[in-house]
Amino acid sequence: MSATHRTKPVVLTIAGSDCAGMAGVQMDIRTLAAMGVHGAAAITANTAQNNREVLAIQPVDSAVLAEQLRAVESLPIAAIKVGLIPGGAQLATIRAFVENSSVPLVYDPVLAGSCGDALTESDLTVALKSKLLPLCTLLTPNRQEAEKLSGLTIGNSDDVEIAARALLATGVKAVLLKGGHGKGPLSQDFFCSEEQTFWLTSPRLTTDHSRGTGCALSSAIAAALALGYALADAVVIGKMDINQGLRQGYGIADDGGPVAISHFPNQQYDLPLLTRSANIDPEARAFPPCANTPLGLYPIVDRAAWLARLLPTGITTVQLRVKDLEGDALKREVSMAVETARHYNCRLFINDHWQLAVELGAYGVHLGQEDLDDADIEAIHRAGLRLGISSHCHYEVARAHSFNPSYIACGPIYHTTTKDMPWTPQGPTGLSYWQNMLDYPLVAIGGINQERMPSVAATGVSGVAMITAITRADDPEQTCREFHSLLAAAIKPE
Repeated sequence: MSATHRTKPVVLTIAGSDCAGMAGVQMDIRTLAAMGVHGAAAITANTAQNNREVLAIQPVDSAVLAEQLRAVESLPIAAIKVGLIPGGAQLATIRAFVENSSVPLVYDPVLAGSCGDALTESDLTVALKSKLLPLCTLLTPNRQEAEKLSGLTIGNSDDVEIAARALLATGVKAVLLKGGHGKGPLSQDFFCSEEQTFWLTSPRLTTDHSRGTGCALSSAIAAALALGYALADAVVIGKMDINQGLRQGYGIADDGGPVAISHFPNQQYDLPLLTRSANIDPEARAFPPCANTPLGLYPIVDRAAWLARLLPTGITTVQLRVKDLEGDALKREVSMAVETARHYNCRLFINDHWQLAVELGAYGVHLGQEDLDDADIEAIHRAGLRLGISSHCHYEVARAHSFNPSYIACGPIYHTTTKDMPWTPQGPTGLSYWQNMLDYPLVAIGGINQERMPSVAATGVSGVAMITAITRADDPEQTCREFHSLLAAAIKPE
């Protein structure tokens, strides 16, 4: 019997060797393997170090480093991670290799060991800023490294944002300024690029086993990029990986040890809160749950008249999505839907128009990611309404998580023509990933029809949202009954 042929994306790490095996290339290779990619390595320096001190650094001759890089050129490299650069000669060699590369480059600027001893030439900072940073997809400094590279002092969250933007001005495409070395109950990282900014917040994990965190984070992000994730998603995945690694870290004899990442992140307790501001309350009240019964078949309709037709079939959840009305006409439509839903004891979510939902006493509000910045989330919460949020990727799920919603909608599961979406359909496999990872009730949406319903329902989601499969059916009422029966047989009470 022949073995099944499998290929993995390749990530090249260009970094130093840690003889203690807790950081550097050793940590990189372990992290890359855990993420499901193949790790290739070019050594920039051999270091003699442990938890307490750096005993010696031997930079690899630039000619030898160049030969290592030439040796791996034949590999299908999908991303590059750069770590320790001990001196100008190695920097020039690395620049020559990466300047014509078209793959993402993640640079973790390792300027000192965990014990505080310097690992690079003291005058290398200026050269790094002019010769390497403009080639980077992402720079991942801690606060001390950011201070050295930017020349600024960082004391609070405002300083973090100023320093990150100063580094962005060097030409790097994006910066993730890490907060792991900060103080307080929260670990907060700040991401900025020309297109977007956000904070990632997790509880600070107290542990003696935190060696190699910077190496592991940058390697995890590079791996996610090699797997095809967008940069913002890769950063969230990397943060989840570090949270996992800190939880699973282990000691060496009676001493502290390294973080330990064992698999692609798949637990909600590793998921950070993604917010626009560093000023957040991680203990914010959750939105009310959607009762104990699954959301079930979840039609999305554009007129209140649909409710009168569909709710008698057994539908218990519905969404009114009106895009072509405003003013009094819109208010009448929402009011009629609210009255009909109350008559049938149905959970009615109003899409986008949260003010009318609050005023008219709807059951809940459903918001897309683009509406979260403008909606008064606190007003919705004060009114006692439920909140559902659309999500399509790790970045959006982390953002939805920060609001503690009543449910999260995941999609597109299959290709859909209902709206233009840039995301690749997730299929039942992707949906199962979210269902197993998240504690929130999930609603599947996107391209689901009668043929696809059984595989979607088998994932155990709380609800399945449908638009055209119902509204364009020859007999919408009978179609609802058929879908409802399929779901009732597959979905178990929560």
